[in-house]
Amino acid sequence: MMSPSLSRRATLRELSRWAALLAAQRVAAAPDASLPRQERPHFATDPFTLGVASGQPRPDSVILWTRLAPQPMAPRGGMPRALVALQWQVAEDEGFSRIRRSGTVWADPAQAHSVRVHADGLTPGRIWFYRFIAGDALSPTGRTRTAPAEDAPVDRLRLVLASCQHYEQGWFIAQREIAGLDIDFVLFTGDYIYDNPCARRLRVRSHETGQHPSGQAFSLPQFRSRHAHYKLDPDLQAAHRAHPWILAWDDHEVRNDYAGLRGDDDFDLPPAEFVRVRAHAYQAYFEHLPLALDQQPGPGGMRMHDRFTWGRLAELWTLDGRQYRDVQACNDQGRYNGHLRWNCAEVNAPHRSMLGPTQRQWLQQGLAGSRRRWKLIGQSTQMSPWGLPAPDGRRLVFTDGWDGYAQERAGLLGFIGARRIDDVVMLGGDVHRHVAAQLRARPGDRRAPVVASEFVATSLTSAGMPQSTMSLIRRANPDILHARSDVRGYMQLEVTARSLNCIARATDFPVLPHSRMRTLASFHVEAGRPGPQVG
Repeated sequence: MMSPSLSRRATLRELSRWAALLAAQRVAAAPDASLPRQERPHFATDPFTLGVASGQPRPDSVILWTRLAPQPMAPRGGMPRALVALQWQVAEDEGFSRIRRSGTVWADPAQAHSVRVHADGLTPGRIWFYRFIAGDALSPTGRTRTAPAEDAPVDRLRLVLASCQHYEQGWFIAQREIAGLDIDFVLFTGDYIYDNPCARRLRVRSHETGQHPSGQAFSLPQFRSRHAHYKLDPDLQAAHRAHPWILAWDDHEVRNDYAGLRGDDDFDLPPAEFVRVRAHAYQAYFEHLPLALDQQPGPGGMRMHDRFTWGRLAELWTLDGRQYRDVQACNDQGRYNGHLRWNCAEVNAPHRSMLGPTQRQWLQQGLAGSRRRWKLIGQSTQMSPWGLPAPDGRRLVFTDGWDGYAQERAGLLGFIGARRIDDVVMLGGDVHRHVAAQLRARPGDRRAPVVASEFVATSLTSAGMPQSTMSLIRRANPDILHARSDVRGYMQLEVTARSLNCIARATDFPVLPHSRMRTLASFHVEAGRPGPQVG
């Protein structure tokens, strides 16, 4: 019998070979010169059905996005196989009487007629308005903002932490509220779409508007259709139109609980086929969100980790916890079962990584070199432990989360403690519960110092576990100070030089059209004192 290590190396060789073959399928960033061009297109219906969006606020620039799709659920969005000219404008006022930047960009059918504009040369730390024009069609007006200058003294940063918006499982009431907030940006930490349909008992929206088209997504047209389906929601459009977004991703943008080049949710899917599915998913994700041109996916994957600054007050790192991770531990059953496993020796193997060595070193170097007060880390899941002990001494852990990569977690938190890096706050999602927790290099050991704070936002719509189960987890893990899994919502954070304040906004599951949001809990972290405090 082949040893596990030899089998793993053989699988990696096979996946690498197929990844190289995908180079031929890469969508070119430059438009196809042989395609016809429409400089002054005419549309019988509105081509801006999917709205507009902005993202990646820098001191002198933002990314602007839209997609031409007069028939968004039709093949090619109802667009011809031609390059179509789009004008873009950035103005100081909503009436566009003081236009600061403008230009023309070509919407390419190879990119589903989506465009992204790097609007630079802007003044730091102010609000801007933007729009697109295609022929005689005018897009909605978007509102965005640039970050303060990197060395600017800043009084405060306001942001929303959100994730997990399963369309079938609820209405986007939270996104409607987010659209009306006075914040600087939205930090979205994953599961922007869901690749898979939910069980009928969890489906909340009506069949006509709520069911995912095509069920499980496999092809590029299917992933494009899924993104368009979500983007047609008026509340999601409003949240994008109102604020710039900074994005991380998790698993459902591709496949539930996938790891690197392995799709563990599809244990019957051949590795080469999963690599193709992942490439289609990455391409559609890039086409539908305000991402930079240099994030164009290719045969090596797609860069998602990034760094942002907010004057001298805060620095934010966004991490990719999917693309570079090792396959989940304790997976000896050979098939997907949610990765709730009895603890095995593999969980504590020192080589196991969720981030990969290059990304982890990049983060550690950034943290060690930062001179800003607050160091915020946006990543996709809960870092604090939440396993359940059994009477025989074993522990039931979720190996798809940080509990399955325990040594890397200990190493990262140990690095923060050893270097005396103050005011580190982890911001996550994925687990469908509001969490406030303290982080130690030795979790649960009260003799170990608290070195960082953690906030996890519950899902916007996706179902969570029963609160009775969550209460058991809370009692078994003393570093978790607060946990509610029976609500949906988001977190709103306000950061100042003296403290970080967090409000958990929530409504009950399922989220219905008439649901009301409420403040569930509030916390604060004092500068120089790690660990959340209530109130």
